[in-house]
Amino acid sequence: MYEKFGQFIDGIWSPSSNGETYDVINPATEEVIGKASKASQADIEKALKSAEKGLQVWKKTAPWQRSYILRKIADKMREKQNVLAKWMTLEVGKPLVEAKGEISGAADIFEWNAEETKRIYGQTVESRFEDTRVHVYYQPVGVVAALTPWNFPAVLSARKISTALAAGCSVIIKPDVITPGVVMEMVDICSECGVPPGVVNLLSGDPPSIAQQLISSDIVKKISLTGSSRVGKLILKQAADKVQRVTMELSGHSPFIVFDDADIKKAADMAIAAKFRNNGQVCISPNRFYIHDSKKEQFVNLFVEKTKKLKIGNGMDAETQLGPLTTEKRLKEVEELVEKTKQEGAKVLLGGKRPAGFNKGFYYEPTIFDNIKDNYTIMKQEPFGPLVPILSFKSFDEVIERANNHELGLCSYVCTNSMEKAHLASERLETGTVAVNTGVVAIAEAPFGGIKQSGYGREGGSNAIKDYLNVKYTHMGIKG
Repeated sequence: MYEKFGQFIDGIWSPSSNGETYDVINPATEEVIGKASKASQADIEKALKSAEKGLQVWKKTAPWQRSYILRKIADKMREKQNVLAKWMTLEVGKPLVEAKGEISGAADIFEWNAEETKRIYGQTVESRFEDTRVHVYYQPVGVVAALTPWNFPAVLSARKISTALAAGCSVIIKPDVITPGVVMEMVDICSECGVPPGVVNLLSGDPPSIAQQLISSDIVKKISLTGSSRVGKLILKQAADKVQRVTMELSGHSPFIVFDDADIKKAADMAIAAKFRNNGQVCISPNRFYIHDSKKEQFVNLFVEKTKKLKIGNGMDAETQLGPLTTEKRLKEVEELVEKTKQEGAKVLLGGKRPAGFNKGFYYEPTIFDNIKDNYTIMKQEPFGPLVPILSFKSFDEVIERANNHELGLCSYVCTNSMEKAHLASERLETGTVAVNTGVVAIAEAPFGGIKQSGYGREGGSNAIKDYLNVKYTHMGIKG
């Protein structure tokens, strides 16, 4: 399935210079989907030179022309939604309906940035001197290294590629080895829609070696990473040597708070939608469920009842609501965390094992725990799977303090019918994003990102493009 792709450098698809490939596995069947090209050091160097050359063309391309091309990409992605979604389901394992939703979201991001590129506003500041003028304007930062993970390959690549293009930068995108196909298809669309050669490049292969060579190059001026906090810290240390600009969207461990005045049915539906999207393999997945004492039993009973009805299966099956975990490694890590949580004293209310009836595939049942304490491993370590630890609380101040007692700060969820609690909780929770009475967080028009060890910089909204621009101030004397 990967034969028509490979490395995308200077507007051309080609095999790696040494002909190496790697297997891509379907997590639903454990079968090999195909062999994807594995970049060599020579390929990486070639991509750097290509991006450097592409930058000279693209930064001189008028904003309205950049906008036209970006909008065309958005339209083409919508046209090819079924093709892109199939790639994603085969590689990630998520249900096809979720994959289609992600492609729609990725197209929205390109459309949003098609408009943002026309709105890079400078500023004229009143000078203190009669014979000078003060001008502030923005210029593209340069070549961008975009490093994306496997869980949302289309949306996360779209954020980085489209924002870089909107700002006038060239970009080298590195998809994860698990999900190269859907990103390759997106890059092919970029070329088809008129992005000049060298402006968008793709390197497929070993993430650490590609990232290290990109970051060590003087050509790369900015790095955009979505990944774990552990990987983010390693890349930050490498970027420091070159004083490269960075955007870091890292791990999360989101609290989900249900207050005593919440609509419990709506809260349970919201929890299920947010938690089990992509089988919990989501950086903003709710991972610590704090339910008010007076409503805990009602919430738990409803949550368990609704979770039992979720259909597990191959994402290509239209009835599937929960696909497999994406890798065997992820499956084993989830199993280990479940056993650790049980050993520490938790009670399993539902799940806790691989589902019956599957001879192949990395499937795991949605698992709900009770009798959880704040110091359990699952309350500190990002589960990245369908695991639900449920706790209770008595007061507003107590739950806010417990929710904030974590080194990560990406997202939080609040369920309440009180405007006072909604506002105060939103203000006091130490996360970059807060969702009140909704499970929808990442949208094209809003700034997305974290605080604390969840990273910095924002993707989406009107703020994101600033991270891809240099600010230049000119103090101009008007008398020669």
